[in-house]
Amino acid sequence: MTEYTDEEKRILAYLRDSVSRGEEYFRAKNIAEAIGLSAKQVGTRLPTLAEKAEEVDIEKWGRARSTTWRVELP
Repeated sequence: MTEYTDEEKRILAYLRDSVSRGEEYFRAKNIAEAIGLSAKQVGTRLPTLAEKAEEVDIEKWGRARSTTWRVELP
Protein backbone atom coordinates (compact mmCIF):
# COMPACT_ATOMS: atom_id res chain seq x y z
CA MET A 1 0.00 0.00 0.00
CA THR A 2 1.27 3.44 -0.92
CA GLU A 3 2.00 5.88 1.88
CA TYR A 4 0.73 9.44 1.44
CA THR A 5 1.35 12.64 3.37
CA ASP A 6 -1.65 14.39 4.92
CA GLU A 7 -1.65 16.94 2.10
CA GLU A 8 -1.51 14.23 -0.55
CA LYS A 9 -4.44 12.48 1.11
CA ARG A 10 -6.45 15.71 1.03
CA ILE A 11 -5.66 16.25 -2.66
CA LEU A 12 -6.56 12.67 -3.57
CA ALA A 13 -9.81 12.80 -1.62
CA TYR A 14 -10.79 15.99 -3.41
CA LEU A 15 -9.89 14.54 -6.82
CA ARG A 16 -11.75 11.26 -6.20
CA ASP A 17 -14.87 13.12 -5.13
CA SER A 18 -14.71 15.57 -8.04
CA VAL A 19 -14.10 12.88 -10.65
CA SER A 20 -17.01 10.82 -9.33
CA ARG A 21 -19.22 13.87 -10.00
CA GLY A 22 -17.98 14.08 -13.59
CA GLU A 23 -15.18 16.64 -13.43
CA GLU A 24 -12.03 15.72 -15.33
CA TYR A 25 -9.76 18.74 -15.67
CA PHE A 26 -8.16 20.63 -12.79
CA ARG A 27 -5.69 23.37 -12.06
CA ALA A 28 -3.62 23.42 -8.90
CA LYS A 29 -4.99 26.80 -7.82
CA ASN A 30 -8.59 25.55 -7.96
CA ILE A 31 -7.77 22.42 -5.97
CA ALA A 32 -5.86 24.54 -3.47
CA GLU A 33 -8.75 26.94 -2.95
CA ALA A 34 -11.15 24.06 -2.37
CA ILE A 35 -9.04 22.25 0.25
CA GLY A 36 -7.23 25.12 1.95
CA LEU A 37 -3.68 24.67 0.65
CA SER A 38 -1.56 26.97 -1.48
CA ALA A 39 -1.38 26.47 -5.24
CA LYS A 40 2.34 25.82 -4.83
CA GLN A 41 1.71 23.04 -2.29
CA VAL A 42 -0.73 21.35 -4.66
CA GLY A 43 1.33 21.99 -7.79
CA THR A 44 4.46 20.40 -6.36
CA ARG A 45 2.58 17.29 -5.24
CA LEU A 46 0.56 16.57 -8.39
CA PRO A 47 3.51 15.21 -10.44
CA THR A 48 4.42 12.88 -7.56
CA LEU A 49 0.81 11.77 -7.18
CA ALA A 50 0.62 11.18 -10.94
CA GLU A 51 3.34 8.57 -10.53
CA LYS A 52 2.29 6.88 -7.31
CA ALA A 53 -1.50 7.26 -6.96
CA GLU A 54 -3.53 4.13 -7.59
CA GLU A 55 -6.96 5.58 -6.71
CA VAL A 56 -7.06 7.98 -9.67
CA ASP A 57 -5.14 8.41 -12.92
CA ILE A 58 -3.53 11.85 -13.08
CA GLU A 59 -2.07 13.11 -16.34
CA LYS A 60 -0.40 16.41 -17.15
CA TRP A 61 -2.71 17.64 -19.87
CA GLY A 62 -1.83 21.12 -21.01
CA ARG A 63 0.13 24.18 -20.11
CA ALA A 64 -1.04 27.70 -20.79
CA ARG A 65 -0.50 30.07 -17.91
CA SER A 66 -0.67 27.17 -15.48
CA THR A 67 -0.72 23.43 -15.93
CA THR A 68 -4.01 21.64 -16.42
CA TRP A 69 -4.30 18.13 -15.05
CA ARG A 70 -6.63 15.47 -16.45
CA VAL A 71 -7.92 13.11 -13.78
CA GLU A 72 -10.02 9.97 -14.15
CA LEU A 73 -10.84 6.87 -12.20
CA PRO A 74 -8.75 3.84 -13.24
